Amino acid sequence: GCFWGVESYFSRIPGVRDVTVGYANGTTAHPSYEQVCSGRTGHAETVHVIYDPEVVGLKTLTEHFFKIINPLSRNRQGNDIGSQYRSGIYYTDEADLALLRSVLDAEQKKYASPLATELLPLTSYYLAEDYHQDYLVKNPGGYCHIDFSSLSEFTPMIDPADYSKPSDEAIRAKLTEEQYNVTQKGHTEYAYSGEYDRLFEPGIYVDIVTGEPLFLSSDKYDSGCGWPSFSRPVAPEVIVEYPDTSYGLTRTEVRSRVGDSHLGHVFNDGPARLGGLRYCINSASLRFIPYKDMEKEGYGKFMSLVTDALG
Repeated sequence: GCFWGVESYFSRIPGVRDVTVGYANGTTAHPSYEQVCSGRTGHAETVHVIYDPEVVGLKTLTEHFFKIINPLSRNRQGNDIGSQYRSGIYYTDEADLALLRSVLDAEQKKYASPLATELLPLTSYYLAEDYHQDYLVKNPGGYCHIDFSSLSEFTPMIDPADYSKPSDEAIRAKLTEEQYNVTQKGHTEYAYSGEYDRLFEPGIYVDIVTGEPLFLSSDKYDSGCGWPSFSRPVAPEVIVEYPDTSYGLTRTEVRSRVGDSHLGHVFNDGPARLGGLRYCINSASLRFIPYKDMEKEGYGKFMSLVTDALG
């Protein structure tokens, strides 16, 4: 079915590092959405999942795929009808085939009718248009037929109970005047003035008030805007979004979950290859912990995510 909900579902599984949406296994090169919807390109609406095998396995991901589709339905999922909505699993590594086949065989035992889900090597994959990427993040009320309830079995990557917001008196004593004004009063530091704007050292960025993890260096990029820019948070749940119409503008403010610290804003003008989002964040809202210090600072479980990004 529609890849918007499938993308959102897999992006919430701990250990999944990135999910994009696109068009797979068709005959038309670089098809448009309209061409795919015509049914003449042979492409299926598909999600590409990149994951950390030390956190979540291919078997788990495949089993969860079957939790959100009807494997008996041919060319239809939810209200979506057409060959582009056929269900399928497309692999790039022949070594994965035996495992994938075992999951399909186990799924088949649940039904008397044969599964309609195809298992094939990936022959082509083209990214969908920018507006499709992270669609439900950009459009929280957008159409989605996916049931997210099966995600409840996963332990959150970041437990909010591990962090707490100090009293206002303690926050004042801990922060500089600028850090207090930005995090507690919603101010914005001057462009190019923040200590992390030009920093690209490996490590993790946490809420300066509570220490809750917010962003990884591996998701930081140089947007040229004058503030630290990230393509995504370390986990979706650590960021809370609010509409912001101040100064006659229509923007989306982002705040930290536990500390309710003002962080900055999120925009839809980020690089398409990174998902299309730009989390524009004040340095004053963050504390950076270098990779070499993450273990002793209590952030050791996030080190593999930074390591993976470093190659």
